[in-house]
Amino acid sequence: MWCWRLHRLVTSLLFLSPRVLSYTPLSENTLLHLLPQPKTADFDIHTGNLLAPILIPRVPGTPGSQIVRQHFADFFHQSLPEWSLTFQNSTSKTPTHGDTEVPFVNVVATRDPPWMQPGNIGRLTFVAHYDSKYKPDGFIGATDSAAPCAMIMHAMRAIDGALTKKWEAAQAQGDIDVDLEEYKGIQVLFLDGEEAFKDWTATDSIYGARALAEEWEHTPNPATSTYKNRLDSIDLFVLLDLLGSPEDLPIPSWQHSSHWSYVKMAEAEERLRKLGLFKSKAGRTWLPEKDKKETDVFNSYFMQDDHLPFIARGVHVLHLIPSRFPSVWHKITDDGEHLDIPTVEDWALLTTVFAAEYMELEGFFERSKDTKVKRHADVISKTEL
Repeated sequence: MWCWRLHRLVTSLLFLSPRVLSYTPLSENTLLHLLPQPKTADFDIHTGNLLAPILIPRVPGTPGSQIVRQHFADFFHQSLPEWSLTFQNSTSKTPTHGDTEVPFVNVVATRDPPWMQPGNIGRLTFVAHYDSKYKPDGFIGATDSAAPCAMIMHAMRAIDGALTKKWEAAQAQGDIDVDLEEYKGIQVLFLDGEEAFKDWTATDSIYGARALAEEWEHTPNPATSTYKNRLDSIDLFVLLDLLGSPEDLPIPSWQHSSHWSYVKMAEAEERLRKLGLFKSKAGRTWLPEKDKKETDVFNSYFMQDDHLPFIARGVHVLHLIPSRFPSVWHKITDDGEHLDIPTVEDWALLTTVFAAEYMELEGFFERSKDTKVKRHADVISKTEL
């Protein structure tokens, strides 16, 4: 994930026209009383239902990789049974394995409105890589990217009931022949092989992302479909990486064509902070470039990461990665003990809010025992009395 200048892409990216989609902010009542909140039971580094099973070495082709993949499969089968789960397989030689073909397995989970044909639905897509580095031995990669995987898992589970309620209401009212912007699908990609085995190059990196983007580009939908292929149906590719550090690491708005989505997430962060719903220590905003104008010059440097083969094919990307990497980056200390769990939970909440607002789920959340929350600011004020 070094920075490089993509000379051939810069000009074309600046003139990409993003798909204009409706987006409905959640009400204060929903944020405070209805939205499922991240829980320590899910994010404890030793026993957390979502995070702990990922905090192991998970080099592609090893038992650790299979264990984590099974964790994802169990999660979707047990917690999100309405989702479709598939695996995309590829193999490749690497600089460290000689003539041996290393297997790479991408996890693809999708949920669409039940009345829509797959080729006719655009999808909000959340992405993180689940592999860890080949060296040093025992490397875990908690920020890179075990924690982002767990954040996405929480967000998808938190909005699933509201998705069901919205789509059931639409079917009951016969309101299913409206324009495609009204009903969108949602998708998760847990990608394998992001890390280089030796030194980051165009061929020793993002193995899974390259294989998936190429396969989806060349697998057409039926001729009458709205979207020509699976790649074309990605409305927005939201990539989470290097998140969960206790350090103050702001994230810039990397892409001109997706700046509108950066603004929406920044506004959500601002509301969550004002409502006292974040647990992490107060500091600089994570997304400080909300007021950047569409006419401003955007940084012409792009981070090397899993989005590259997708953005090269015209996919709009919201890249949530800090411009300055955590101090534990690619060190053996990038482990559970060096995560800031309140920050991890806050990112899980922000991801949930963005997903819910993009999918326009206001009015479809129901109160449950898991959504009775106190404002963090209130808790602090009471303990200080």
